[in-house]
Amino acid sequence: MDEIIKPFRIDIPQAHLDDLRERLRRTRWAAQLPGGWSRGVPVAYLRDLAGYWADGFDWRAQEARLNAFAQFTTTIDGQPLHFMHVRSPEPDALPLIITHSWPNSVAEFLDVIGPLTDPRGHGLDPGIAFHVVAPSLPGFGFSPFPVPADERPWSVDRVARTWAELMSRLGYERYGAHGNDAGALVTPRLAALAPEHVVGSLITAGLGIPTGDPGELDGLSDEELAELKELTQWMGQGSGYGPYLAARPQTLAYGFADSPVAQLAYLVERYKEFDGWGPGAEPIDRDLVLTNATLYWLTETGGSSSWTYYEGAAGLPRDQRAVPTGVTHGGPAAMRRIAEHGNDIVYWGTAQSPSHMVAMAAPEPLVDGIRAFFRTVR
Repeated sequence: MDEIIKPFRIDIPQAHLDDLRERLRRTRWAAQLPGGWSRGVPVAYLRDLAGYWADGFDWRAQEARLNAFAQFTTTIDGQPLHFMHVRSPEPDALPLIITHSWPNSVAEFLDVIGPLTDPRGHGLDPGIAFHVVAPSLPGFGFSPFPVPADERPWSVDRVARTWAELMSRLGYERYGAHGNDAGALVTPRLAALAPEHVVGSLITAGLGIPTGDPGELDGLSDEELAELKELTQWMGQGSGYGPYLAARPQTLAYGFADSPVAQLAYLVERYKEFDGWGPGAEPIDRDLVLTNATLYWLTETGGSSSWTYYEGAAGLPRDQRAVPTGVTHGGPAAMRRIAEHGNDIVYWGTAQSPSHMVAMAAPEPLVDGIRAFFRTVR
């Protein structure tokens, strides 16, 4: 029975949307502390965004955008799993499993699935096209943890094994893999665990960050070393959310489950921390931000999505030489040389994105990078 694949369509009861709006309108707002964004999300900014969420945001329109893509559910290793499965009209399309980021959802890929699966319909060369499989990570969105919760940890390896089983269940024996953020952790592990099936592993970023391994900095100039030091110092800055999620995710989960504004503030702060968010600097359309926030709220997965930290899964992508590797947003040449210590790098893209949520902020360059990489390894 677990191997059954069932069609799925998002159809949120109106009562749930009415409850969300009522909760937003009844928010008890905190007083504004001095310091603006340096103390967290400012009250005025969040009140404006939450007001739009309550009285301007059209969930039904976003629901229709999501439902425009074929969706399914199945159960693997006891875990309910939701996924999009969009087949290309091109006869020689390559199957491709794409894994979203944290804190995000499959809504991340709304603007890239069409060009990837139907390049001809989007004015692109149809010589490279994909059958796209986009799963919701366990504990995210429409892949909620079962009740009672499975006490076994959701390691990156366990997710990668789940993805391999999903692709096998769909009848795909040869396929590519791509991911961002959390997806950039899963993708190399899938390649390492199933090299006989994965033709290439493409991630947005993360390889080439110095890890302290012997010899990885050999041959770099003083200028390059200074550039890497500046980069790692920047990466070390932040609010300290990671250690807290790794230690006490249940405590934050109460606020996420009871207050949509608490959930929204947390998501916006992560976007701000990753991307320099703030008035006049939003690289992602607010409707897409609120689509993600609404998915988290309606599925009650704000807390369960934190397993990427609690289970020790967060960090940098692991090296693997089992299959060719590509990076769409590669960074300085010095990073590529470091990445080549543990990976067979065949593509090092130079694309730029105004946001860590690349598919949402810069879908066209990402599509170009995916097509360029898999054209070389398919």
